[in-house]
Amino acid sequence: MQLRPILSTLRRHKLTATLLTLQVAFTCAIVCNVAFMIVNRVQRISVSTGIAENQLSVIQSRSIDRDDHPLVQHRTDLAALRAIHGVESVVAVSYSMPLNQNESTHGTCPSKQALDLAIKLNSLKGSGCVTPSIYDGTPGLIATLGLRLVAGRDFQQDEYVSARKPAVAVITRALARHLYPGKQALGQSMYDGDSYVRIVGIVDHLLRPRLRSPRVDNYSMIWPQRPDGSSVLYVMRSSPQDRQLVMKAAAAALMKINPNRLLKTHGMQTYTQIRASYFQRDTSMIGLLLASALGLLFVSALGVSGLANFWVQQRTRSIGIRRTLGARRGDILRYFQAENFLIVSAGIVLGVLLAMLLNLLLMKHYELARLPLYYLPLGALMLYALGQLAVLGPARRAAAVAPVVATRSV
Repeated sequence: MQLRPILSTLRRHKLTATLLTLQVAFTCAIVCNVAFMIVNRVQRISVSTGIAENQLSVIQSRSIDRDDHPLVQHRTDLAALRAIHGVESVVAVSYSMPLNQNESTHGTCPSKQALDLAIKLNSLKGSGCVTPSIYDGTPGLIATLGLRLVAGRDFQQDEYVSARKPAVAVITRALARHLYPGKQALGQSMYDGDSYVRIVGIVDHLLRPRLRSPRVDNYSMIWPQRPDGSSVLYVMRSSPQDRQLVMKAAAAALMKINPNRLLKTHGMQTYTQIRASYFQRDTSMIGLLLASALGLLFVSALGVSGLANFWVQQRTRSIGIRRTLGARRGDILRYFQAENFLIVSAGIVLGVLLAMLLNLLLMKHYELARLPLYYLPLGALMLYALGQLAVLGPARRAAAVAPVVATRSV
């Protein structure tokens, strides 16, 4: 296929070819960045919490009885909830659960020297200190949540406290690596400025109630501390199909024990609902981004196909002459495909530059990560394929025109 006739034709239709090239360029730039944002969102909503999500349900209870004794009330409630058919285990926690946005944090350092360094630097960076999320609960919390211990042990009964800071803790693997890089964290004593807390166990994953960045989202710590407030979360573990029935039975049992309490409707949820609620905006954003990307690709394909149809009608005579001089159908087909390839190539070269520029703007104003370079060739291949498919129909119709009919059509 000689390119000179194609380039000569494109020079005679500069405006149309330029508009299509710009359309391909903008589509390339936007779709590459949109695809990157979609992948980031999908990774975000697919993050593992570390708990048995499809087996947990939660009820939030708040007593309005001024003479209520919270610790006694919680023991009574837990005994009644354990007796419900289908409940495998149940614990009481203060208010924090992964992704429920009710976060409690506590400054922690690997040693007193690290705290002194943080004070000297007036920053946690470079000191080894960190502020992990804190989870507390009654005995059985680790087993009920379905957390996987990778080192150490669970809490012992005599280690649970109610109105003071515990002396031991279980931390996540990510937090252990941050506090004691290259060392064995199990058995170490963390320092918080007032006392030391010994690490007796390490769990694989436990996501924070509120996500920040992938690097710190698993910085979590569990304390053997019983909730002692009038407001408490009861976390029940059951089979997935029993969760709704278990919540209804649990609500009835709690109100029977003490009618002077509030059971909020939005506080009675399966954990699946809690997770879906947290990522609702991300899910909606994925839908919008996907729709915009598909819309742009459709418009680009429509532009390529429309232009090809227009040029087929304009070149009917020249096509017929070429067929009369011996051009085969495959020659005509390859002509339009090569012409489309040149236009799309020019658009992709410009689109790659625009994609990188757009990514820099998004990084500056919206804190988006840097666009990986492999998105650019993937986007180019997608546009090449789309362009060839869009031009295939008009090109086949052009190749199917009989030579005599073509020469008599004008």
